[in-house]
Amino acid sequence: MPDSFTGSVWLRPPRVRTGQPSLSREQIVRAALELLDAEGPAGLSMRRLGTRLGSGATSLYWHVANKDELLELAVDEVLGEVYVPELGDTSWRVAASISANGMRSALLRHPWVIGLLGQHPTLGPNAMRMGERLVALFLAAGFEGMALSHATAVLNAHAIGSATSEAAVTAALKRTGKTYEEVAEDIEPYLERLAPDNPNYEKWRTETGPLRRDPEKVLEETYAFGLERVLDGLELWLEKNPAADR
Repeated sequence: MPDSFTGSVWLRPPRVRTGQPSLSREQIVRAALELLDAEGPAGLSMRRLGTRLGSGATSLYWHVANKDELLELAVDEVLGEVYVPELGDTSWRVAASISANGMRSALLRHPWVIGLLGQHPTLGPNAMRMGERLVALFLAAGFEGMALSHATAVLNAHAIGSATSEAAVTAALKRTGKTYEEVAEDIEPYLERLAPDNPNYEKWRTETGPLRRDPEKVLEETYAFGLERVLDGLELWLEKNPAADR
């Protein structure tokens, strides 16, 4: 039995069509996305999906062997929402920003994807399209070899990390049934008791208090600030490592 990493739907030999299946892969993946967006991976099963499509689970197995393969297809479908500019459309820095912004936005629309990243190799057509375009952009910018791998990994890590934090905050607030302002009021007395032992933190907290009342804006600004610093660092690396020296 293949393990959970190498047992990828993309590595399985294509099935020989022996008849016209009643459902298309596109229909199945679209319905799976609807269930996943509503209830997450725990709410997805082959039986429930078959019921949603008005078809028995047997019809689904023509396309996918199990739930893991279905999740792989769904993840690649979400990656299809991420736009990466083609080489020549704009500068590598602007293109990298667009790519990172697209990744973060897609994950915030479908936060269940975050917990699935890395469980299987991302080899689907949409993932490969993204990778091909990013490699082309970064090669043209002057990155090559493992430096290119590290640079694109840092870019994606920032987008994924930002989405992970924001999705976690959103989920936590949803569980409490309270607004951010109500949660902040609950915590305030505790922070006030800690203030004498944490003067620098308290001074900063007091100064930035009005800004922190809008967590969505702060998270957006934090992401944007971090993205610019990542790109600044990559640009500086290119300046210090010209192609002629590599």
